[in-house]
Amino acid sequence: MYRVWRKGPGWISRFDRHLVRGVSSFPGGNHDEFFRRLSASATHGKLWIGAAAIMAAFPGKPRRAALHGLIAQAVASAVTNVVFKTLLPRARPLPEHLPIFRFVHPQPTSSSMPSGHSASAIAFALGAGLVKPVVGAALAPAALGVAYSRVHTGAHWPSDVFFGSAIGAGAALMTRKWWPVRPPFPGVSRTATQAPELPGGEGLSIVVNTLGGSFTEQTAGALQEVFPKAYIKTVELGESLEEAIQATASRLDTRALGVWGGDGTVGTAAAAAVEHSLPLLVLPGGTLNHFARDTGTATLKDAVEAAAAGEAARADVGIVTVERGLAVNPETADLVMLNTASIGLYPNLVRRREQLQPALGKPLAGVVAMFRTFAAGTPTTLTVDGVRHKLWIAYIGRGRYYPRDHAPLSRPVLDDGVLDVRMITADESFARLRLLWSVLTGTVGTSRITHLREATEVRIESEGSPMALAVDGEALAGVRSVRIRVEPRALTYYSPRT
Repeated sequence: MYRVWRKGPGWISRFDRHLVRGVSSFPGGNHDEFFRRLSASATHGKLWIGAAAIMAAFPGKPRRAALHGLIAQAVASAVTNVVFKTLLPRARPLPEHLPIFRFVHPQPTSSSMPSGHSASAIAFALGAGLVKPVVGAALAPAALGVAYSRVHTGAHWPSDVFFGSAIGAGAALMTRKWWPVRPPFPGVSRTATQAPELPGGEGLSIVVNTLGGSFTEQTAGALQEVFPKAYIKTVELGESLEEAIQATASRLDTRALGVWGGDGTVGTAAAAAVEHSLPLLVLPGGTLNHFARDTGTATLKDAVEAAAAGEAARADVGIVTVERGLAVNPETADLVMLNTASIGLYPNLVRRREQLQPALGKPLAGVVAMFRTFAAGTPTTLTVDGVRHKLWIAYIGRGRYYPRDHAPLSRPVLDDGVLDVRMITADESFARLRLLWSVLTGTVGTSRITHLREATEVRIESEGSPMALAVDGEALAGVRSVRIRVEPRALTYYSPRT
């Protein structure tokens, strides 16, 4: 093989010399210095590392494009230099082939076939462009310029550049298979239904949790101004929230139940609304207001308009049956789940992400939070639907969340009839290393450690010590088993028509 490629096969050699003669016929000028400098800037990937650093300053797709480009470049460089330069040794062009003043100095001593500069340039530009096409289009002239500069400066034959570029393109496409393009989120869809019109809050009974994330001394008064005809019950520290909600829902003139508080408070109110066949008006009184955002009442103005017009929709609820206490005499309780339930390290991950988000932005904060959480955490052994797993995280969402990977952000449909089950396991060998690598490279969603499925019922049992369970942000300790099922369209909630 060495003899075959020393000068290149006949037709390739003739093709190369024909193109090189064309390049050598170009008159000298400032462009010679330009291509020498461009070629030198790409040595050891300096040009692309600098471009990635600039792109990483912008959160979102530019930052992901930078990461994909660097990974593609690393793959292309490794394949080119470790594999093909060893298998296909070839002599580089000599001064007799090009004007001496164009030659790069010092001339590289490694095999000419294939071009590592070209492989890295095309890999980075295409890898970044597959994530954000505008970035790829901006990088394309520089990448093509680097590839051409290797011929212009006598460092490579044209066929070396073509082969290297093909390797770079292949590396970029491989990383895209590794990181599949996220499909677009579906549009918001709600199943409309009728509910009592509540002008001025007439017939509306509202429970206000004073421990809610956004409660102030003016909250109750402000709500009374907005709903002058409504009954408003404030629940103070030391009072039973569940008892207050049940008593409020049981009032004779209550036609609709309102709730001001976080997702845990809203879940308790939803259970009472379902039990008493009342429509629920969710007021954004918590820190994150996940369910209020999903229902379209993320602002008080939206909630007031929907209640006054009697605009409503239906949502599924999750029924969480929890078994706690001693195995010989367990205690069983049913909870309503509106959003999510989780076991394992997920609550710690969310807490860290929220702490880091103001400084780093949500995507990067999520990566850093996952890395810190899993570096220090340990998996839990559980049985999920009869199958034993070592789990870092078991996450169950009420409804399909998007994107369809490890980091759910939004839920456009509230009555799709399914549970969104996501598990990150430690069943595989080198589990921690696999996990940390997938977190570092942003491939948790496509890794073998991640298991995604949909179900209408899930049962999880502890092995040995009890587990900790979080339902809509509320933690429960000492849980021995949990069964989660879907109750289709059990809840009527006020939602503005769009």
